[in-house]
Amino acid sequence: MTRRIVVADDHPMFRDAMRSAIVGAVPDAEILEAGTLSTTAEVLENAPDPDLVLLDLNMPGMHGFAGLVYLCAQFPSVPIAVISANEEPRVIRRAIDAGASGYIPKSASSEDMRAALDALLEGEVWVPAGADTGNAADDGDAEVTARIASLTPQQVRVLMMLSDGLINKQIAYELGVSEGTVKAHVSAILQKLGVISRTQAVILARQLAEEADAPQEMVRRAANER
Repeated sequence: MTRRIVVADDHPMFRDAMRSAIVGAVPDAEILEAGTLSTTAEVLENAPDPDLVLLDLNMPGMHGFAGLVYLCAQFPSVPIAVISANEEPRVIRRAIDAGASGYIPKSASSEDMRAALDALLEGEVWVPAGADTGNAADDGDAEVTARIASLTPQQVRVLMMLSDGLINKQIAYELGVSEGTVKAHVSAILQKLGVISRTQAVILARQLAEEADAPQEMVRRAANER
């Protein structure tokens, strides 16, 4: 049975490395690629029944966990596993709490990559062996993640646009809706996030994006090691 796997990462060299790793583990896989959040969404819209998405949290447009929440909400039947150079336990836990089906370090060995793909394609959750994620996210982390995950896909998009500095009129144009609809989304976002202003919502969203960041040296090293 052919497996359709989407590799979503903005580093072409790492996508090539992932393609080789996938072919070694799943020889009959059909591999699709994307380099931004928007192109990932387009691929998922157009590709019939993807079996798995391997997602970089730091691609253009992602805003870290916000992009993950958006994709999980927009495509709830598609397993999405984060693949990242950031191996901090609290980040792994946040990704799982935000809806990810697994978390694969970019430094993973070929054996671990094969094990991860096998588990994820069988519908299991996979995290690195020995990753102590049980208490990695404190109660505050879990609460914030739950609030973000409670947003609808459209509300997540609005939040990301607010983080980019867009005003209501610009957001309405980008989404093809009225300004009144945008205002309603913003109100719902503030209520769900437990904040009282757009500024506080943006600060929270940017904090989530920063927590998902991996130092660029780690990214380069992981790509070279593949």
